[in-house]
Amino acid sequence: MHTGRHRRPLLRSAAAMLALVTLAGGGLLTAPAPARAADTVRGLQWHLDALRIPEAHKLSRGKGVTVAVIDGGVYAAHPDLRGQVLRGTSLSSAVRADGHADPDREGHGTAMAGIIAGRGGGPMRLLGIAPEAKILPVALGAPREWDIAGGIRWAADAGADVINLSIGAPGTDPEVAEAVRYALGKGAVLVAAAGNRRTDQAVPMPANIPGVLAVGATGKDGSRWSGSVTGPELGLAAPGERIISSVPPPASPNGYGVGDGTSDATAVVSGVAALVRSRYPRLDATNVVNRLIRTARDRGAPGRDPEYGFGGVNVLAALTATVPEVDGNPLLAGASAKPGDPDAGSPADDSDDDGRPAVSFGLADNAPIQLALCLLAVLLAGAVVVVLVVVNRRAARRRVPSGPPGPRPQSPPGAYPQHPPGPHGYAPPPGPHPHGAPPGPAGGYPHDPAGPPGPQPR
Repeated sequence: MHTGRHRRPLLRSAAAMLALVTLAGGGLLTAPAPARAADTVRGLQWHLDALRIPEAHKLSRGKGVTVAVIDGGVYAAHPDLRGQVLRGTSLSSAVRADGHADPDREGHGTAMAGIIAGRGGGPMRLLGIAPEAKILPVALGAPREWDIAGGIRWAADAGADVINLSIGAPGTDPEVAEAVRYALGKGAVLVAAAGNRRTDQAVPMPANIPGVLAVGATGKDGSRWSGSVTGPELGLAAPGERIISSVPPPASPNGYGVGDGTSDATAVVSGVAALVRSRYPRLDATNVVNRLIRTARDRGAPGRDPEYGFGGVNVLAALTATVPEVDGNPLLAGASAKPGDPDAGSPADDSDDDGRPAVSFGLADNAPIQLALCLLAVLLAGAVVVVLVVVNRRAARRRVPSGPPGPRPQSPPGAYPQHPPGPHGYAPPPGPHPHGAPPGPAGGYPHDPAGPPGPQPR
């Protein structure tokens, strides 16, 4: 069910931290703070610094946004999640009706909720990507009880702004595909794991369904994590190696575990989507997705590629860049767009390293300057012609013989007097016309007319 690799409990080095934090009957017992920051929960959250989340939190913390976590349930009593988890639902006989439990031996659903919305509050507390967002748990339970389609529909009806799907199953399912379309129609952003090579040969369902933002994993160096599945369905990449998160007591005595996988990367992107939705509350789901992929840092082959999708998620750019709005989900074939059509080219990083919008100096931006230069050239050419006419007339007068004027010669029938060429004969110099700029802004992304394969019966 889960796309994440086995989540290791923290029972070794960072080990000071192990000894420092234990869960006993739901109460936290803490020892003096360790000497090194790396030995703290916050110190092990390398992905927060790589994504510049502390800076992003000055702009948005996810307030007012609900993220549904469709997984194995969420242990709502974890100190990092207290007050963060809404009353959800359970589609499993093994999880209580509100989804506030996580019987999974790895604590997978709890870990995803922590990555998204951990409260933080100190070096020994887990800080989520969107710590003021709320988690809506949708428990699926054992594989025989899986009802992914039902979970997606319930989350959409419950008003989820973002639906996190760190789960996967091979192949396709028409019911799940229809549930995805239903949730998209309800205005939800669907984010799903692209799968891990240990268990998946191709991008699994629901990440392979058109309209879902499929997420691959990157390592600490920013390159693709070796276990991440690749495929044309990939939309974004995000940190997914050695990610620490909250887990229930059965999974780890101290309440934390470290894992690898596209599950973790998916939770990261869901958190970023929550930040965007909170900062731009009037932006619809289509344009949240468009903002995420248009501001991504391109990696791998230029444009969208099967290893990184549109690139690595760029949090500050997604929160600050100027991104033209689109009319249709850019992950769906045939989506139409407003000016700034994503079909105009490949995506570009719309921000510099500080997250500020980049300045484009394309042909369209220079059109007024080019037009002025052309007009100046016309005026100069006209002036040269006038000077030549005056000089020629003066020279002709000097050649007229003295004496009484004779009769004016008549032009032969049908003849035309010779006039020097005037400005009306000027032709612009060769080169691009000032109004010939290609339509759409630089930095659009290519449109794949074929698109990913549609769902087929299982």
